[in-house]
Amino acid sequence: MTNSAPTDGAPRIWVVLGDKQGDNAQVESIVQALPWDSERKHIQVLDEFVFGKPRVGPTLYHIDRQRTDPLEPPWPDMILTSGRRPANVAMWIREQSGGHSKIIFIGKPSSMPEDYELIIYSAEHQFPVLPNLQPITLPLMRVDEAQVAAAANEWEARLADLHRPLTAFLVGGPTGPFLFNAKAARRLQATIRQVIAETGGTAYITTSRRTPPAVVEALQSDLPAAARLFTWSADASDNPYRALLGLADGFVVTGDSISMMVEVVRLRKPLAILGLPVGAVGTVDLLRRSLTRWLFDPRSRSPLDRLRQAAGRALYRLRILTHTRDFVAFHNMLVARGLAVHAGEPLRAPVGEVPDDLAIAVQRIVALAGDT
Repeated sequence: MTNSAPTDGAPRIWVVLGDKQGDNAQVESIVQALPWDSERKHIQVLDEFVFGKPRVGPTLYHIDRQRTDPLEPPWPDMILTSGRRPANVAMWIREQSGGHSKIIFIGKPSSMPEDYELIIYSAEHQFPVLPNLQPITLPLMRVDEAQVAAAANEWEARLADLHRPLTAFLVGGPTGPFLFNAKAARRLQATIRQVIAETGGTAYITTSRRTPPAVVEALQSDLPAAARLFTWSADASDNPYRALLGLADGFVVTGDSISMMVEVVRLRKPLAILGLPVGAVGTVDLLRRSLTRWLFDPRSRSPLDRLRQAAGRALYRLRILTHTRDFVAFHNMLVARGLAVHAGEPLRAPVGEVPDDLAIAVQRIVALAGDT
């Protein structure tokens, strides 16, 4: 896509991107499928907001203006974005435009749906049925198969001496309601040993930026002989993640990481989802998420369903219920579709069709542009 000005009546589109690659990847997948050019605006947040959460609203106080792409008129007709920090910038841009710019948000926003003209969200997110919401099945991030192939080619000789099958363990980090504590580490270690014992192969574990140091230390201190461990660090130059996507025979992904599950699913590789422990508060939170999912379920087969949905919308507008993520429901959806198994079950090749709702998302955006 170019940064050229709109021609032939096409809308002027800005794409506001932050530093989270998963968010950016979903936005980019849509941008590349749109029939118009767009202009990318990369923002740089101030150090204190790399992990700290800025307040939600039309503001730029959380970004470094000197290192952020220029934000100046002519203002866009449409803005595509994802993530809390870029969304603040998008709302500021719309404010400067006098309300003209329409915001399309991908994922689960930190504010309410009325702050956006369109929200496109995947199945782990739970929202009530509202006219400016577009549900899809899987997050829209794509796997760059050329990059995976290149990494696999680079690493093939380095992994050649490992006993097959090679099972990659992709480890995330704490995300409510899940805990990444000693119990989680023990569950992970037990699963590693089980897979090695059942397959006679090798386990290759990779941690991530979110993996707690205590879990990393537990893995390092009790690593089976038939296992390899890569510990993530910001300056690591030999991260095997992409190579494993291409070379591993199967995958076990911790239940917190939707993005890693989706990458494996899109490559049609065998996937097992490792459930994580929850505490007393987490147990109550799981019940809350399950209730929210039931009330917000968009399926309407009877008057009682419509009554249930109306109750869900009312509780949502009163802020008694909020939109949320239901990880367990997402895990079960992948299993029900034949795209994954629960950890502890034998890994097997996926049998179900991989949903691809990109065309649905693009169609909604094109329709919204027609109202601009």
